[in-house]
Amino acid sequence: MPHAIRVHRYGGPEALQWEAVEIDAPGPGQVQLRHTAIGLNFIDVYERTGLYQGSLPITPGREAAGVVETVGPEVSGLAVGDRVVYVSQTSGAYSQRRNMPANRLVKLPALVDDQVAAALFLKGLTAQFLLRQTYKVRAGDHVLIHAAAGGVGSLAVQWAKHLGAVVIAVVGSQAKADRARGLGAHHVLLDRDDWVAQVRSITSGQGVQVVYDSVGKTTFSSSLDCLRRRGMMVSYGNASGPVPPVAPLELSRRGSLFLTRPTLFDYIALRSELEAAAEEVFDLQQRGVISVHVDRAYPLSEAARAHQALEARETSGSTVLLP
Repeated sequence: MPHAIRVHRYGGPEALQWEAVEIDAPGPGQVQLRHTAIGLNFIDVYERTGLYQGSLPITPGREAAGVVETVGPEVSGLAVGDRVVYVSQTSGAYSQRRNMPANRLVKLPALVDDQVAAALFLKGLTAQFLLRQTYKVRAGDHVLIHAAAGGVGSLAVQWAKHLGAVVIAVVGSQAKADRARGLGAHHVLLDRDDWVAQVRSITSGQGVQVVYDSVGKTTFSSSLDCLRRRGMMVSYGNASGPVPPVAPLELSRRGSLFLTRPTLFDYIALRSELEAAAEEVFDLQQRGVISVHVDRAYPLSEAARAHQALEARETSGSTVLLP
């Protein structure tokens, strides 16, 4: 019988339990996958702690690569043995096998390794919608990227540099600063320093066109202070906790700023949107414009250890879980 990680009560990493589970045959429009690699993301922590709540018990996880093992009725374009990757709006990836809607799966290019795919897909799609859709980064823009040595941040640094932007990276340690420089960041700042003043100095007092902030509560207000007139604040994560309520007048007082709290799934809701974004991500990856660093791999049964490392900010790049 296949196994999965289950959460019966919201809490710390100890809430992640390794259990045997039953899986039905795939229904109409579905296929059954054997997972080969599962991506670790902060949204998995939010599911475990109850910040994002569902009906318990749940199996966390939104991203995985795998092999099609069974094809259900009314499925076209996929066959047994196809290698695929997905990001899902519903949890369930922390499992050895899973049924998935066929129209949310993307076939893997032959040269893309399964672990790389699981580490890249959600984060790559996130970087794509952040830099290419939420705010369209242009050559010469100054962009500020928080957690720049992390999964999404490291891809965003590479992609923004490729687009011709001046990349200002904020990181949490000297080791991560070295990594951000290696990725191509033009300026690397430590979050323990006065990075607002440093950003103002770098931009000759003007501020940046856009801030990409996945940290949340502890950086939000200071991030607003880094923006230039009519700049855009893109708050897309809560690593330090949710951002408190914001008065619209705060945006006016700081220079008619724009604020958005986007989510990936509103940018890939249509099959055509998913395919276009995935094509761009894999194209840049195969051309060497962006690369993903798999920092750590844990057995899926030891997902609690992976969560501990992620929450302690011990990871750099991406982490995968192996069923």
